Amino acid sequence: MDARDFITIGISAERTLVVPVERTVGHFVSGMPFVYATPMMILEMEMTSGDAIRSALQPGWVTVGTEVDIRHLAAALVGATVRTTAKVIAVERRVIRFEVEAFEGTRKLGEGRHARGLVNVELFNKRLGA
Repeated sequence: MDARDFITIGISAERTLVVPVERTVGHFVSGMPFVYATPMMILEMEMTSGDAIRSALQPGWVTVGTEVDIRHLAAALVGATVRTTAKVIAVERRVIRFEVEAFEGTRKLGEGRHARGLVNVELFNKRLGA
């Protein structure tokens, strides 16, 4: 399957999250502040990227994260509303590339690039022996 046949540049998605304690650095690391953790921001960026293209995928196919190049620019406290965006900027045969951003209001919390690889679930599971 060739992603260029059904994914187009410019497809985008957006997600909103109210930061819970469970997604803060302090929740994972004792003594650290209870602010939105970088890995959790990246998770939202990956999920938003997946949301952008999910409806274009054929049954039995998914995408998995393969590359992350993110800058975490500002902190967000517990209870902050974070909006994450993802937009397709390039499509290769098996790889879709995204521009991703996270905001609290108009303040940018993070930005960068993310790539997702096209995977046939049945073949993937066979290869892993699942």
